Amino acid sequence: MFKKIAAVAALVIASSSAFAQQAPQFYVGGEVASTKIDGFKRDEGAGVYFGYNFNQNFAVEAGWSQLAEYKETAGEVRGKATFEQTSISLIGTQPLSNGFSVYGRLGYNQIKAKVRLSVDGESGSGSDDLNKAVYGLGLAYTFAPAITGRIEVQKPHSEITKVAVGVAYNF
Repeated sequence: MFKKIAAVAALVIASSSAFAQQAPQFYVGGEVASTKIDGFKRDEGAGVYFGYNFNQNFAVEAGWSQLAEYKETAGEVRGKATFEQTSISLIGTQPLSNGFSVYGRLGYNQIKAKVRLSVDGESGSGSDDLNKAVYGLGLAYTFAPAITGRIEVQKPHSEITKVAVGVAYNF
């Protein structure tokens, strides 16, 4: 009986020290992106994100991005369309060597499309929301314990592909 208790105590102590090796941490970051939306030309955007690392392999992240903004003029007709993304995702990370790691994203996002048209001084606008799953794959590099850079390919919608480069600050 004593051996069983000692074995269980040793396992509990060993597992608690494994969790203590990396304290959970928050991070905040920014990104610039190139987005391709079917039916539109490729456009640049930017975004911000923040997250919480449960450990070196799992995190939860929320973010906002302006995916693209298109302006067109044809005679007296002017139009503007913007696409924004709000998301929350689970991030799974596999550390490699020399500060590199690969990660995958799976989550939920909302794409908000806003359109504004103006004809001969008369204008009108409309918007629509698309709620879809988001997934992505990326490569990260830790420059310093508090600074991480990353590049990611993301699919926020079946007709949208986003390639983003970002930098995060861990605290």
